[in-house]
Amino acid sequence: MLQTVWVSSPRGWALQESKSHRQGKRRCWKCRFVRTIIQHPCRRHAPKRSRKERMLRKIQICLCFCFVSGILYEISLLSSSVFSYLPMAQHYLTPEQVLNLGKSIIFLETTERLEPPPLVSCSVESAARIYQDRPIILFMRGLTNETALDMNTSYAAFSLLSSMKNVFLFPLQMETVFQETPLLQWYNQVVPEQEKNWVHVSSDASRLALIWKYGGIYMDTDVISIRPIPQESFLAAQKSRFSSNGIFGFPARHKFIWDCMENFVLKYNGNIWGNQGPFLMTRMLKTLCNLTDFQGTEDHSCQNISFLNPQRFYPIPYPAWSRYYQVWDKSPSFNHSYALHLWNFMNRNRKVVEAGSNTLAEKLYKTYCPTTYEDLIQNAKHRDLPSPED
Repeated sequence: MLQTVWVSSPRGWALQESKSHRQGKRRCWKCRFVRTIIQHPCRRHAPKRSRKERMLRKIQICLCFCFVSGILYEISLLSSSVFSYLPMAQHYLTPEQVLNLGKSIIFLETTERLEPPPLVSCSVESAARIYQDRPIILFMRGLTNETALDMNTSYAAFSLLSSMKNVFLFPLQMETVFQETPLLQWYNQVVPEQEKNWVHVSSDASRLALIWKYGGIYMDTDVISIRPIPQESFLAAQKSRFSSNGIFGFPARHKFIWDCMENFVLKYNGNIWGNQGPFLMTRMLKTLCNLTDFQGTEDHSCQNISFLNPQRFYPIPYPAWSRYYQVWDKSPSFNHSYALHLWNFMNRNRKVVEAGSNTLAEKLYKTYCPTTYEDLIQNAKHRDLPSPED
């Protein structure tokens, strides 16, 4: 076998013998690129192949091309629309695999309950319908890796949500979430049993760490999505000069979120409700810009962070939260809103959506989470059926 050298020159490709085989031959000083082919017979001296061999060679090349094309096509599907063909296999993906797809919509359940109530189910379902090309992830503290999330589970909401192709239910493992963040030291020192607001504080911390690591949008489990949020880096104004932490979105590794985690630890006070939540977001935003009142439906911007008008998520402010559970003469259009926060924290009397009540919340369920609403209707019918003893 001969060692040959392909030489690129302005006049084209020329095949020359290697210097080791022909001493004294001058090298082309104009060469731009040299590629060495080892143990390849000179084409000039290679025996001619038969027609059958050439045909087999072409078939092999075609098969290889089809194989490679198929792999590339599968990869493109996974990266752009993995959910169109993974209705069952989604349960075998890890949180990291799903989060690394990018632009996730993240929900958190930091209580130990395993049955998501209708409002949680509606929030997740509405997001899955509005953001069909994005992963919708519900992290649940009560889940473990051994928890079976199959279609035969006794928890109806599991069956409902897991049947949606882009919805993923994962255990919330806080120690893993806080790795490589300023929050890990705080988490290792805090005693949850002694914390007055542990459910809220642990949620405040987890959402910061997840968004910093993977990027995307965080939403509270009482937020009903009605149209896509166009901004990538944003905070939601609950009112003028005051930020919520119930909805926010940033790319991965954004400095603002890292600064929030550091301030979370530095200014930690678990006895003050919201100190690590909306008050944290507000005081950190104030370090970047001078907050002013909103005029009309305008949004504010500060150092490439959008501070979105209260109309985007809070058209009904928290003092009037019960209006969601009232009958309206004319339902509002919410034309300036991306999602609606139903203030479940304020709902201490646990008002619920009832089929046939004609409340604003029922109309929202019908429109934006119809599967959850259908489940409500079925449950109501079962309750109304007479028992065998009757």
